Amino acid sequence: MSSATSPRTQPDAAASATALASPARRPAVDWRIRFGVLSLVWGFSFLLIKVGTEAYAPFQVTFGRLLFGTAVLAVAMAVKRERLPRSARTWGHLTVAAFFLNALPFSLFAYSELTIPSTLAGICNATSPLWGMALSMVALSEDRPTRRRVAGLGLGFIGVLTVLGAWQGFSGLDFGGTAMALLASLSYPIGWIYVRRTLAGSKESNLSMTGVQLFIATAQLALVTPLFTTVPTSFPLVPLLAVLALGALGTGLAVLLQYGLVAEIGPTTAQMVTYFIPVIATIAGVAVLGEHLGWNTPVGAVIVLAGAALTQSRGRPRDRGGLPSTPRAWRTLLDRRGCRQS
Repeated sequence: MSSATSPRTQPDAAASATALASPARRPAVDWRIRFGVLSLVWGFSFLLIKVGTEAYAPFQVTFGRLLFGTAVLAVAMAVKRERLPRSARTWGHLTVAAFFLNALPFSLFAYSELTIPSTLAGICNATSPLWGMALSMVALSEDRPTRRRVAGLGLGFIGVLTVLGAWQGFSGLDFGGTAMALLASLSYPIGWIYVRRTLAGSKESNLSMTGVQLFIATAQLALVTPLFTTVPTSFPLVPLLAVLALGALGTGLAVLLQYGLVAEIGPTTAQMVTYFIPVIATIAGVAVLGEHLGWNTPVGAVIVLAGAALTQSRGRPRDRGGLPSTPRAWRTLLDRRGCRQS
């Protein structure tokens, strides 16, 4: 996830804002197909990172990813004639969001895959809802913990330990690379919570804010990359195409698909794509890159996903103020009280 308003943290705001900005006509491509494409694009992103870092430095891979992703959104904004935010306050908050939602996690994942398999990086990415659950209980007063969500957090933690092989003393595991992948996953909910607290009431369109956010993140990497890397002496084609696909598809196109899905089917269903990403990342890493997969990796991944699903569930909604919230509920209440007229 790289958007300024994630459906995981701002379901109502993201859905309503996108729906207002979107045309009323039905999309030409069925949402299930677009959902599958989004799952594939994000799932293969970890493979593309791995291929890109075989020839280019991690910061260079991240810079290329952001540059090509920004280009896609710039075209989309031009086609829809979107205006850039005018408020300096909005630009300031988007600068912070760009760091935590794009520049930092993209760079950490790129560096982590120098020493860990892309499959492990994809599974670490699935811990993001767990981090979000833990942080929201502290930072967001409206997100109160429930037994189900706390149980999901504990289950997810057990899943992480299973993936890492804790009973073996983490032998054969690169601690630095794994830690960077987990920190990248932690960075996302930090950014989401910050956006929720600072930009939730913004009247700017999601496309406009996300386009600016990616532009700022690209500028941040443009400043950092020359300080830690040297200009490549050659540009191998396959890694270059991997970086191009990572940016244009895994960042630019993915954001457009994400907002379209949130507007059409709602954030709850759209965010289910999160649970397909590690599965696809694992299949891609094993099938294409020939990465080794121990039994504990898929088992732990399933446990992590189960825990993440529990943290996102809110149980059965309650009627506000004890009053029925639907016409059927009203009819039932009136029948019970003998007040309904035949």
